[in-house]
Amino acid sequence: MSEPQLTADPERRPRRRVPAEERREQLIEAAVVEFARGGLHGTAVADVARRVGVAQPYVFALFPTKRDLFLAAAERGFERAANVFREAAAAFERGAAPADCEDVLSAMGRAYDELLERDRDCLMLQHQTYAACGEEEIRGPVRRRYAEMVELVRELSGAPAEELDDFFRHGMACNVAAAMGVENLSTEAPWVAAELSRAGAQDRS
Repeated sequence: MSEPQLTADPERRPRRRVPAEERREQLIEAAVVEFARGGLHGTAVADVARRVGVAQPYVFALFPTKRDLFLAAAERGFERAANVFREAAAAFERGAAPADCEDVLSAMGRAYDELLERDRDCLMLQHQTYAACGEEEIRGPVRRRYAEMVELVRELSGAPAEELDDFFRHGMACNVAAAMGVENLSTEAPWVAAELSRAGAQDRS
């Protein structure tokens, strides 16, 4: 009678060792999601660690402080917007932008609107990033990164200062509108009248 064959326990199989750089990327992506929802002070590092499946001390081995992790997430948010602008500018140059985009700046604006629609974490992280600028350690790096974004758009579009100002003012308005889930912030927008009517009905009830 032959002896029974022993099978390996799947639970005992060695796990793949994840390189530190790969873990770092995972943690940044997890931080984007968590900080987008809770902000700098409302998010625990343990929440980010749990999303990736690592122990909290491991996070601090790669990011010495929670602010370092937050700034890495904020940087990732700026990178996403910058990449959208680069791709939109390249598409316009090769004639692949939407037909109603008359110049590079309008093509970048359209692409940015689409980013806000499809990536709410990226949108809300922007709001959380600016809200955290009450802290000097956050404010300095965010100012620098915003200035670099302005210079990037200037280089890609070749637009004069007045047009760049309009572009960024409109972009900030788009951020607020997207956060509230409305199309625009016009005082004549139908949703404004609807909200006022709803508030009046509640006051009368």
